[in-house]
Amino acid sequence: MTIKTNRLFFLDAMRAWAILMMLQGHFIDGLLDPAFRDLGNPVFRIWQYFRGITAPVFFTVSGFIFTYLLIRVSGSGRGNPRVAKGIKRGLQLVLIGYLLRLNLFGFLFNGELYPSFFMVDVLHCIGLSILAVVGLYLLTSRGKKYLFPAALLGTTLILFLLEPIYKQGTYSFLPELLANYFTKANGSVFTIFPWLGYATMGAFLAVVFTRFKEYRFLYPASIVLSLFMGSFLIYGSSPAFSQMYQWSGLELFRMIEANNYLFIRLGNVLIVFSVFIALRRFMVHKTILALGAGTLSIYVIHYIVLYGSFTGLGLYRFFSASLSPALVVPGAILFMILCSFLALRYHGMQARINTRIALVHNSAKNLLTEIKMGSAPLIREITVRFRLALRKFLRTVRN
Repeated sequence: MTIKTNRLFFLDAMRAWAILMMLQGHFIDGLLDPAFRDLGNPVFRIWQYFRGITAPVFFTVSGFIFTYLLIRVSGSGRGNPRVAKGIKRGLQLVLIGYLLRLNLFGFLFNGELYPSFFMVDVLHCIGLSILAVVGLYLLTSRGKKYLFPAALLGTTLILFLLEPIYKQGTYSFLPELLANYFTKANGSVFTIFPWLGYATMGAFLAVVFTRFKEYRFLYPASIVLSLFMGSFLIYGSSPAFSQMYQWSGLELFRMIEANNYLFIRLGNVLIVFSVFIALRRFMVHKTILALGAGTLSIYVIHYIVLYGSFTGLGLYRFFSASLSPALVVPGAILFMILCSFLALRYHGMQARINTRIALVHNSAKNLLTEIKMGSAPLIREITVRFRLALRKFLRTVRN
């Protein structure tokens, strides 16, 4: 891949890796017997650590890809065609997030939306993150070029630095539908704060990457800087916050240092970036790229199979927290293969599916047009008779 390539294959490879990590992570976390969740076991501890990297990588890459596509096209502000596409995409992800949590039988037969329907998950937060990036882009589009990346980086820093404060809020003054975006008290898996911070950091990296895309040593420099900054955030950010607390006495720095997972995970993300950039020439296999481009389909399929979206009949219902490692590990591998296979099959048939949907839509449209044209004389006759009857009735009342 050269710098002139429009598609950044290493990002698709990162998304493919992240979605596969998510599949096995959800499968093992949901079905592994608690008796085997031993932090003293180095294998389980390593698995848990890498599982914690998955969501930060996914949010960061999502912000990077969307912003890279947003700023590389001609047009600015509302004149950028990617703005409308981004708004549509963000709302679509939020809608799909709610649909996946819908118990169809309960809704149709009981007219009830269960509390789990209102819980916020990764798709809700990624959708809102895209909308937030679009909002920052529009707000800064008429200003200097540095305002957009400054707003993105500033958003990440504010959300990460103030996390010890806003995470304590109960947000009971908000309706539960909205409160779930800010607190996990009602069962939400993700909240928009602080996860938006990873998406805006990815968007910031995309702006920097695009600004220097003609630089001869773009990729070597990206690898070195990502390794350096990632290592510092992992090993040096906590001591730095401890030192800042000693200098300033500000309690916030001590609270960050005590639970410094956001900056450490960001360091992990940068290390992953450097690895995939370094191996970018080996990441061009069509299956890898197809998986990276089809993460939404894979996510939807895995949610239906594992958690039983719409029906409640998923693997989680029958095998929740009951499997041994001897079963859950090969089961996770088969689960990854199944979801990937179904997603790739879906994408292979997507053109035919879209064609058939278009044919059905056109047929229905033509049928409605014919019905309208055929019934027009009847509608006119009924209208005339109704008017005459109404006049007769009013005349009778007047007399």
